[in-house]
Amino acid sequence: MSYDSIPSKATLRPETFTAHVSDQELDDFKQLLKLSKLGPKTYENQNNNDERYLGIKREWLADAKSHWETKYDWRRTENRINSFPNFTVKIEDINVHFVALFSKKSDAVPLTLLHGWPGSFLEFLGVCDVLKEKYSEDDLPVHIIVPSLPGYGYSSGPPLDRDYTVSDMARIIDQLMTGLGFGDGYVSQGGDIGSFVSRILGGQYNACKAVHLNFCIGAPMPNRDDPMKGLSDVEKRGLQRANDFNTLGNAYGRMHGTRPATIGLCLSSSPLALLAWIGEKFQVWTDTDPTLDEILDSVTLYWFTESFPRAIFPYRQFFSAQPALLHADPKLKIEKPKALGYSYFPLELAPVPKAWVEQTGDLVWYREHTEGGHFAAMEKPKLFAQDMEDFVKEVWKK
Repeated sequence: MSYDSIPSKATLRPETFTAHVSDQELDDFKQLLKLSKLGPKTYENQNNNDERYLGIKREWLADAKSHWETKYDWRRTENRINSFPNFTVKIEDINVHFVALFSKKSDAVPLTLLHGWPGSFLEFLGVCDVLKEKYSEDDLPVHIIVPSLPGYGYSSGPPLDRDYTVSDMARIIDQLMTGLGFGDGYVSQGGDIGSFVSRILGGQYNACKAVHLNFCIGAPMPNRDDPMKGLSDVEKRGLQRANDFNTLGNAYGRMHGTRPATIGLCLSSSPLALLAWIGEKFQVWTDTDPTLDEILDSVTLYWFTESFPRAIFPYRQFFSAQPALLHADPKLKIEKPKALGYSYFPLELAPVPKAWVEQTGDLVWYREHTEGGHFAAMEKPKLFAQDMEDFVKEVWKK
């Protein structure tokens, strides 16, 4: 397979991986889905007013259930996953899965792309497609490494005998990147939980030379007396969206952070319940709704890998009595000679103004988009891929 040549400097020895569930698992899933009961009609799930406040609609869930049962093809998704080089490698207690596009270009820049919840490595497959169409493995200007974060997808869950945090995630990702032969330097990109992991990598690990974010929630405002001072109309609208999220849209996060055992067990009992919980986020947090198959791809991956209950542990840090504000932590400021980049997508769930991001590091690259939301790489893969190319080209030459 092309793009699968592990760098000669690698000290890790990853094994190839193939995504596949057995026919029995697939049959059991379809039977359980068929028997999953759709809840009764209520005022809230019949009302077509602002979905940010009222949640998933019963009609949408009923249609999605029918499609999932009768038309959706998980084998097609497995084939898509397996069309890319997939690997697993043991690092500490974690069996780490990653998709890669390894370049044979001698000066290719290592770039890791880090997802969050309810995302997965699937978010970045469209970006990989864009790069494969544009470059051969001989002239690809970057090595693309797309891990499943610990607890997510095909990576194993955190240890059962101790607490685990995004700092542990960052340590694992740094060992992955340096162990693949990139100890001289790499770039980390992150959205959602991946943004916090990238922040820690840039702030604490020497091999991470630059960080690009499309999510910077919690960044400190430069002027607390007049937070709107100097902001554009686009940024003001973005802050209103952020306020809506903070006041009316983060109940899920509080549940993840304060009752992870309860919600984890609840959503592991029914694929339909998992779809309702995750499907709402893909509708509300995006610019335009993804296709139903794209949503079902993500939910089905969570179901077969049993990753929901073992993936939400980072929320304990962010929705506790003393929440971690990593993007505002002065110890994690991305300072020279390291570099910070930021892509602004207006339908991000909490778009942060450029001036606020500048408080968190040496912001040497910035681009404001007129479209795109929380799952930017999945929603706008061509825009996202171009941002990655342009950012890496700008920072690496320095």
